Amino acid sequence: MAANAHLQEQIRHLPHRPGIYKYFDDEGIIYVGKAVDIRKRVSSYFTKQDHNKKTQQLVKNIKRIEFTIVDNESEAFLLENNLIKQHQPKYNILLKDGKTYPYLCLTNERFPRLLPTRQKINDGSRYYGPYANLTAMNIVLELIRALYPLRTCTYNLSPENVAAGKFKVCLEYHLGNCKGPCEGLQDEETYGQYIQQIRNILSGNLSVPKAYFRERMMQAAQEQQFELAHTLKQKLDRLDDFQAKSTVVNASLSNIDVFSIASNEKSAFINYLKVMSGAIIQTQSLEVQKKLDELDADILAPLVMQMREEFESESKEILTNVPLPPLPLPGVTLTVPQIGDKRKLLELSIKNVLYLRKEKESMNDRSKDVNEVRIMEGIKRDLRLTELPKHIECFDNSNFQGDNPVAAMVCFRNAKPSKKDYRHFHIKTVVGPNDFDSMYEIVTRRYRRLLDEGASLPQLVIVDGGKGQLGMAVKALRDLDLWGKIPVVGIAKRLEEIYVPNDPLPLYIDKKSETLRLIQRMRDEAHRFGITFHRSRRDAATLKTELTDVKGLGPTTADKLLSKFKSVKKIRELSEAELIAEIGKAKARILINHFEQQESQASDTTTSVNS
Repeated sequence: MAANAHLQEQIRHLPHRPGIYKYFDDEGIIYVGKAVDIRKRVSSYFTKQDHNKKTQQLVKNIKRIEFTIVDNESEAFLLENNLIKQHQPKYNILLKDGKTYPYLCLTNERFPRLLPTRQKINDGSRYYGPYANLTAMNIVLELIRALYPLRTCTYNLSPENVAAGKFKVCLEYHLGNCKGPCEGLQDEETYGQYIQQIRNILSGNLSVPKAYFRERMMQAAQEQQFELAHTLKQKLDRLDDFQAKSTVVNASLSNIDVFSIASNEKSAFINYLKVMSGAIIQTQSLEVQKKLDELDADILAPLVMQMREEFESESKEILTNVPLPPLPLPGVTLTVPQIGDKRKLLELSIKNVLYLRKEKESMNDRSKDVNEVRIMEGIKRDLRLTELPKHIECFDNSNFQGDNPVAAMVCFRNAKPSKKDYRHFHIKTVVGPNDFDSMYEIVTRRYRRLLDEGASLPQLVIVDGGKGQLGMAVKALRDLDLWGKIPVVGIAKRLEEIYVPNDPLPLYIDKKSETLRLIQRMRDEAHRFGITFHRSRRDAATLKTELTDVKGLGPTTADKLLSKFKSVKKIRELSEAELIAEIGKAKARILINHFEQQESQASDTTTSVNS
C-alpha cells in the first residue's frame, strides 16, 4: 500500500535508530509502536502487500507520523507501554483496567482490621491483591477469620479511649470471633503476632503460621491443655487444607510469574499464574481482541508488563511459552522452560489458556449457529417458504458488449457461502447479449445435472434480475418438472425489489431486514464471481489474439505458451534457448523476430516524437 507524497517525505527523514513511532489521523493518535529501526519498521507498513484488512485500514487512516529515539529496544518497549496507557490508541491492544479488582486491606490503625475493598487509599494501610477471582479472595478471608480472632468494629481503639472505657464488647466477642480489644481484654502484642502471621499468609508464605500453630499445639499438649491443643490442630489442618487446594507445584519454586498465550484469527488468550512458596496463589485468564495482525510475542510482551503491574508482582523470574523481546524489568529473567518442574508449571498454564480458547470458540460457534437459524427462519417467513432454506443458490449473467458471455452461480449453506459449490458457466446456446435466454440455459443446465447425479436440490433459488429473468428461470424449472418443488425469486437491481412468480407487484420486505441483506449479499457475490471469470476469459482471449496474430504461430502454440507462462511479458523475457525448448527452433525464431520488430517500431515512434 503506497503512501501519499507527504507521508513518503516523512518516512524518508525517519532515523535508522531504535525508538517508538506514533501514527495520527485527523483526530489524534491511532497507533503507537516500537522498533529497533524506526525507518525500516514504518516503511514496512506502506511497502508490504500482504497486510490483513485491519492493518490496511490503519494505513489508510494515517495522516501524520511522529517518532522518539531511545538508546535501546528495552527503553523503546517501556516508552511504548507508557504511551499506550496514556493515549489508549484505537489500533493498540489495551488491557482491562485492574482497578476494579478487589484487594484485602490490613488497615493502618491500632488493632488493624482485615477487610475487602476495591479502592486503594494512600493512608499507610497494606493492600494485598488484586484478586482477579472474587471467590478465591473470599476463601482467603474466611480462612484468616477462622484462624485469628480479629476485630471488625470501626472504633478508634486508642489507649486513651480504651482506658476511659468508652466501648463495650459486641456479639462477635460472645461468639468467640473477637477477643475484645475494645475493653482492653486483648493485649496489643498478641494481636500484633496475629497480624504478622496474616501478612505471611497473604504473601503466600504459609510456613511461618504453620510453625506457629504447630509449636503452640505441642506446648498445649505438654501442659495437658488438650482442648486448646485440639483447637490449634484444627487451625493447622485448615492451613494444610488451604495449601492443598492452592495447587502445590514444588516447594522449591518460589516467586515466579507464569504467562502463556494461544490465539486465533480474531483474539489472543492469556493465562497468568503467580507462584509463591511452591503454590499458585493467583491466577487470571483473559481474552483480548486483536487490533492488527500481531504475533503472539508482540501481544504477550506488553501484557506481561501490564499484568505484573496490576497484580503488583515483584517476581524475579518469568516463564512464558513464547520467546519475548528484552523487557524493561531490571533483574528479572525471562525463560521458556523445556524440561523439569518449571516446564510442568508452564504446561499447567498452557492447559488453562487452551481451555479458555476452546470455550470461547465453542461459545462463538453456538452464537453463530443461533444467528444462522434466525436468518434462515426470517427468510422462510418473509418469502413464505414451506421449509427452512438451508441450501440457497443464486444466478447471475455477465457479458461485455456481447463478447465472451458467461454466467455464475453461488451457493450458500446455512446462510454462509459454500465456495466449493460455486459454479461458472460458458453460455453455449445463446448468441449475443440475451440475458433472458442465458438465464434459461444456465438454470436448465444446473438442475438437469443435479437430477442426473441424484444430488440434493436447494430450498430456494434467486436470480439476479426482474420479471423477465425470473420468468425464464420458472420456465426452466417447468421443463425439468421441478416447478413447485423449488421456490424461486428475482431481485431487480434498480430498486432492490423482490419479485415472486405470478405476481406483477414486488414483495415488500423491510429494507433493513436480514432477509434482504442476505439476498443482496448473494446477488453481489454472484456478480463478483461472474465478473472475475468474464475478465479472465476476456484477458486470455486478448493475449491469445496477440500471439496468434503472429504469422506462422497457431492457436495451439499460443495456448501452450500462455498456459505455462501466463503473460506475453514473461514470454518476451525468455531466452532463445528457452523458447526453442518449448516450441521448437523454427517457431521460436518467428516469435523472436516478431518481438524485435515491435521493439524497433516502438523505438522509431519515440525518436519521431522527440524530434
